Amino acid sequence: MSIAEMARAASGTTRGGAAERAAGARPAIRWLLLAVGLTAALAMPWVMYPPIAFDIACFALLAVSVDLLLGYTGLLSFGHAAFWGTAAYTATLVSLQTGAPFPLAVLAGMVAAAVLSVPIGYLAVKRTGIYFAMVTLAFAQMIFFLANQWRSVTGGENGLVGPARELFNMDLSDPFFFYYAGLPFILLGLLAAWRVVRSPFGRVLVAIRDNPSRARALGYPVHQYKLGVFVISASLAGLAGGLFAISHGFASLQEVYWTTSGKAVMIVVLGGMGTLWGSVIGAYLVVQLEYFLSDAGFEEIGIVTGSIFVLVVLLFRRGIWGTARHTLEKLQRRRE
Repeated sequence: MSIAEMARAASGTTRGGAAERAAGARPAIRWLLLAVGLTAALAMPWVMYPPIAFDIACFALLAVSVDLLLGYTGLLSFGHAAFWGTAAYTATLVSLQTGAPFPLAVLAGMVAAAVLSVPIGYLAVKRTGIYFAMVTLAFAQMIFFLANQWRSVTGGENGLVGPARELFNMDLSDPFFFYYAGLPFILLGLLAAWRVVRSPFGRVLVAIRDNPSRARALGYPVHQYKLGVFVISASLAGLAGGLFAISHGFASLQEVYWTTSGKAVMIVVLGGMGTLWGSVIGAYLVVQLEYFLSDAGFEEIGIVTGSIFVLVVLLFRRGIWGTARHTLEKLQRRRE
């Protein structure tokens, strides 16, 4: 063997070893991030106002549900307020009318959101791009109109007040204790989203996002996959909406208004589409910023959050978490 061949062989061995070390390090990094995330979730009520901490958790799950469509399937939905709000009203009504424990009320809201998503999704997934966004927005506005007019059920502009926060005869009216009672449901929702994107079903969704024509040519029923992820996404949004309503003790028209959908989309883009972690980070930043500005007496909160959103889109096109991850991957490849 010549010296040049020996050098090439040594170089290939080095690159292979570096690649193997990098591949072995990724699971460790994932477990480390998971441990940090769980620790932060458990510690939040100790370092901030518990209702704000739970709002962050609820909006994180809502944003993750939107990211399943936007980041992994390429579908921009402006209608998730319909599922969030429907679940909020349903959970509140079930709690008020039956006195059921809050998990049952939240589950009823989640089921209502899933049922509502089937006809909406069936019609919406036949469209793509801006047309899909407009169809979902139109249906969401129909739900808003229905909630506003059906005053005997929804309370109209006054909303519904007073759902019980009880579990096995334990009073969870203290926001600190309710946070830890509701957190497992948020974590289960996030786990379900993670499982979806890591499954073969999730791989097909990414293929549909990248090239729907090729996915269809390979034999995948594209519309059925889109409808499936739409229902899953709506169910997770409903889970978050039901928990949000029980936590706050009321359901109002704000829950079904289009700005709730816009806020979820902003959180996803701010944190980074197609990352899941980005939605969690974006929810923390947006909710904390809104609370800080509101507490300071600043009324035009939308101007500040909108300006930050524009800056992030212009400077960090992959979002905060997406940009950070992309930068670390580039540095790792250079070292290899």
